[in-house]
Amino acid sequence: MQSRFLAICLALLCQVVAVEAKEAVQPFRVGILYWSMSIPGQVAMRKGLEAEADSINAAAASRGERGVRLLPEVAGDGAAGVERQIAQMQSMVASKPDVIIVQPTDNAALAAPLKAANAAGIPVVAYDQYISGGQLAAFVTSDNRQAGYLDGEYLAAIFPSPTPLKLILVEYPLVSSTVERLNGFLDALRDHGKAFKILKTYEAVEPVSGRKAGEAILRDFPERNSIDAIFTVNDGGGLAVVDVLAKAGRDEIAVASIDGDPKSVENIRARRLTRIDSAQFCGPLGAAAMKAGYAAARKQAVAKQILVPVFPITAETLDRYPGWLGPIPTPFKKPWSAKQPLWQGDKVTSK
Repeated sequence: MQSRFLAICLALLCQVVAVEAKEAVQPFRVGILYWSMSIPGQVAMRKGLEAEADSINAAAASRGERGVRLLPEVAGDGAAGVERQIAQMQSMVASKPDVIIVQPTDNAALAAPLKAANAAGIPVVAYDQYISGGQLAAFVTSDNRQAGYLDGEYLAAIFPSPTPLKLILVEYPLVSSTVERLNGFLDALRDHGKAFKILKTYEAVEPVSGRKAGEAILRDFPERNSIDAIFTVNDGGGLAVVDVLAKAGRDEIAVASIDGDPKSVENIRARRLTRIDSAQFCGPLGAAAMKAGYAAARKQAVAKQILVPVFPITAETLDRYPGWLGPIPTPFKKPWSAKQPLWQGDKVTSK
């Protein structure tokens, strides 16, 4: 009787050990909410994120540890994309993954589903854009203020005249990154003593709205030399603005943009309106978001904010720029007048 009891106990113990062993190697379920696959920089971020997931899985397999299984969704552009992402995140929270990594389409729209994730004990990592409301395990983004600041200091250097700069802004006030870029840009002009007059503002963040903004600029300011410079908060909309103006022969306008899209790099090389583009390191940014998400799923300490540096692409620095996927270059002295003469490529983290 006793031996039978011991046999039953041993069998039950073996079952428990087998279940625990199986769970130990089951991958963490990682919900991924992408914004757009029509904005090239965001596509590059996705590539960096997914390449890092592959690296995590290879390393985990070699150690017999848990890797990751990605559960991706894409919101899409415009108002429909915002609404779609709200529904996607609500559905994702209901499915109870181990962690959610999200590129928000709107700062405020995901506040309610983020709070639902908090209540369910699901850590959420946001990248590229912030979520206003709720608690994030981590926020990973480019140093967006630095991006705008680099654009502003460069325009101040190439327009040294005391005459106020006749300026057009192409902005997008719905997400944190583009707001910070605009603030950094205007701060740089002020810091470098460059007077400016904002002639008009337009809103664009992707090709369709960018084309509309470019056409509106031509209608509103048809005379040559009526505009000195245009600041666009990203290449998603900014490239279309440049195309419209270039086709109209408005090559007297200097454009400062942000993202580092290869087409924008070629515009700088060809001296086609764009004079500076503060480039994101999209691949490293996506990889950093995946690393933070993996750490959060494993209940490890994660920095609350990670800022990835940006690179000032100009005619003078083209040869130093490695492209969206990196690697991040070593520090160098900027070949233009600036209050901060050394460019440095350090990530900035805060707890």
